[in-house]
Amino acid sequence: MRKKIIIANWKMNLKLSEVIDFSNKLSTKLSNKEVDVVICPPFPYLGTLSQALKSTRISIGAQNMFYKEEGAYTGEVSPKMLLDFLVRYVILGHSERRQVFKETNEDVNLKIKLALKFNLIPVLCVGENLETREKGGQEDYVRNQLLNSTKDLGQNDLEKLIIAYEPIWAIGTGRICSGEDANKIIKMIRKTISEKIRILYGGSIKSDNFNEHINYPDIDGGLVGGASLKPEEFLRIIDLANNAHAQNLSHPV
Repeated sequence: MRKKIIIANWKMNLKLSEVIDFSNKLSTKLSNKEVDVVICPPFPYLGTLSQALKSTRISIGAQNMFYKEEGAYTGEVSPKMLLDFLVRYVILGHSERRQVFKETNEDVNLKIKLALKFNLIPVLCVGENLETREKGGQEDYVRNQLLNSTKDLGQNDLEKLIIAYEPIWAIGTGRICSGEDANKIIKMIRKTISEKIRILYGGSIKSDNFNEHINYPDIDGGLVGGASLKPEEFLRIIDLANNAHAQNLSHPV
């Protein structure tokens, strides 16, 4: 059975004092949770957070990395640097990286390969825009993103990935893709890649709407943006995933 996982993407938010306060509140309340929890802070806070959480069950992730190990690449961060901060996961191909920074599927593909070389777990983001969705082309669009971002990877490497389905039109807009629609796309992703990988939903996740998604059979967790900046709200989302995990244990498919 695939274990549920909740990943926080803090994006470019929070001050150092808030990071410390957040880690203190979270670490004391997760001892009885079965789901995996990952926090992806801004780069400057990786050291602080990795030290604060090193004796907890919470893992550290990065929001991005470059596709070179080292060199004259001002402003970039290599996977070797991430390992120094006990990073285990790295988000790659997020829609904001694709839209704002013009990253291509080819860029993402190079990053995934290098992350795997250093035993980092890539969290590959895929998802369609509103225009594509309204034309009914979302499955073809996401499948194309998926296949090009994972080009030339063998099955063993593919099964090391986590995929996050984030419909672009539902990120930061307050709109949300229904659990039924999300599960349909995620089922297609699973058939395309592997039955074994964990696939998450992301896109305006909050504790008052996530319960529908996390209880669908093919949705293994969530990539949480704005709601992950508030400890109590993030804990409620973790509780929803934990309850779904417990139900799966009681009633395995």
